[in-house]
Amino acid sequence: MVFACRNLWSRKTSLNILNRKITRFCQFTTKTITEEKVKFPGVKESYFTDKMQFIQSVNPIPTYRVMDRQGKVLDPAQEPQVSKEFALKIYKDMITLNIFDLILYEAQRQGRISFYMTNYGEEAYIGSAAGLDSQDVIFGQYREAGVLLYRGFTLDEFMNQCYSNEKDSGKGRQMPVHYGSKKLNFQTISSPLATQIPQASGAAYALKRAGNKNCVMCYFGEGAASEGDFHAALNLAATMRYGIASRGIGYGIDSIRVDGNDVWAVYNVTKAARQLAVEENRPVLIEAMSYRISHHSTSDDSSAYRSKEEVENWMRFDNPIVRLRRWLEDKNWWNGQEEKSFRAFIRKEILTSFSKAEKLQKPSITDLFNDVYDRPTPNIIIQREKLKKLIEKYPNNYPLKNFKNEGEDL
Repeated sequence: MVFACRNLWSRKTSLNILNRKITRFCQFTTKTITEEKVKFPGVKESYFTDKMQFIQSVNPIPTYRVMDRQGKVLDPAQEPQVSKEFALKIYKDMITLNIFDLILYEAQRQGRISFYMTNYGEEAYIGSAAGLDSQDVIFGQYREAGVLLYRGFTLDEFMNQCYSNEKDSGKGRQMPVHYGSKKLNFQTISSPLATQIPQASGAAYALKRAGNKNCVMCYFGEGAASEGDFHAALNLAATMRYGIASRGIGYGIDSIRVDGNDVWAVYNVTKAARQLAVEENRPVLIEAMSYRISHHSTSDDSSAYRSKEEVENWMRFDNPIVRLRRWLEDKNWWNGQEEKSFRAFIRKEILTSFSKAEKLQKPSITDLFNDVYDRPTPNIIIQREKLKKLIEKYPNNYPLKNFKNEGEDL
């Protein structure tokens, strides 16, 4: 199982293929002369010492990367051997996500949708989607639209969800950007912070018991790592020994830090983490370092806690899309004309989908009550009757013409 943390991005990976070693949590500088090993369960790698020393910190964890900020590969041995088609698929999805965010963010500001959260500056996480199997289960937080996009979630499906219209697979019950897709093994996003983490832990354990050769990937932000759910999930992962990601060293979990703006570093780490999770049932942690360019959401004004100059510097000097584009250009797989053509094409596609979704009706009012339980409970039946009477009494207060079936099926 893998957890991804944002603005830090978490997941687990083996350092074997990265030719590095993990720094252990407690490391004494001195050992006893005899170097007698501890035999207590859980700390058998420790040695007894006659030096009393309180540990406040660990050695700095190195941050793994494949490319520098200019898109130049630092070590050819670390460059993934991928096809042109594979690389362009990732790059085009990053561009699509970026333009999609721009249009939907402006739509919210115009009052056309109620809420939105962008992915600006963090698009390289699509590399994690590329490193997974399509049957691996995803538990997302808020900024994983790129994972769904990579797996085949259509522009129409994104738009229908954000508009909560009659074709929204969630039947209008979720806020915008709270996507879900059973066919793509993407669990529906939930607003409360960190609730998906222990849920993902349980799902990973279920996969292990079933003997499935798949893993669970869970994304979350750095704020979620301060919630109790986070620690409960890590404790379960370390105990049950299945893949998970977080501040793993303190839980005895193999851990790595990765440049979250380097799509190939994210890709390599994800593949390695998945291998450990599936083949060895080992918990692993990846902390992917990135920077959120946008406001937290359309309900936030980040200028209250960071300067405009800081944001502009990150956007100018460490843009994950630009980094990958330079890598592609160095291989003669992409050029300026192709960039211009694709951006114009995908913008037109997004706007077409946007226009269609905006014109559709809202879901049927009866969807408020359907599927809540397998069979309607007495309370649900009573609530439905009350709503029906309320609409009959105050018809002018309920614009039924905006809803599918206009309330006739209530």
